[in-house]
Parts: sequence; structure tokens; C-alpha cells
Amino acid sequence: MTQNRRESAAVVALAGYTPGMKTAVSVPDDVFDSAERLARREGRSRSEVYSAALREYVARHSPDEVTETLNRVVSDVGGAIDPFVDQASTRILEKTAW
Repeated sequence: MTQNRRESAAVVALAGYTPGMKTAVSVPDDVFDSAERLARREGRSRSEVYSAALREYVARHSPDEVTETLNRVVSDVGGAIDPFVDQASTRILEKTAW
């Protein structure tokens, strides 16, 4: 972050505004309404709801995040392959049109 940008962010923070990048986006009315209800229900600001949603979306679509999550799940449940599950999944995969 450049010095001027840091100073601007500090001034904005002191002025009572939320620090961070401000941007404008267009969303369909139904998405906006749902986000508004969620924000009210959880006692969060609209910015918090949109930031959390975008953070989750980016994480779900980041190959590294997906790989790390899958590795964590495999580690948690163990890496042993059940022979029945292995055979059943192989049969299903062979029948599936890719």
C-alpha cells in the first residue's frame, strides 16, 4: 500500500467510515432483498454480509483453497479406502457419461 493510500485509509478510519476498498456493484433485486434480510437477522451491516459472501465465493473458487479443504477432510476422516466403497464408486464412475 502506498504512503498516500495508507494516510487516506487512516483518515477514513478516523472519520468513522469502514476501512477498506469501496466499490459499487449491481445485484438483482431478489439477491439484494435476501442480503438485506440476512443482515438484519444477524445484526450485521450490508458491507459485512457482502464481504463475507465474496470472501467465501473466492475461497470456494480458488484451486489452492479447494485442495487444502479436501486435504483437511481426508486427514480428518483418514485415508484408508474401504474396499466396498472403492468397488461401488468404480462401478458408478464407469457408468457415468463424462
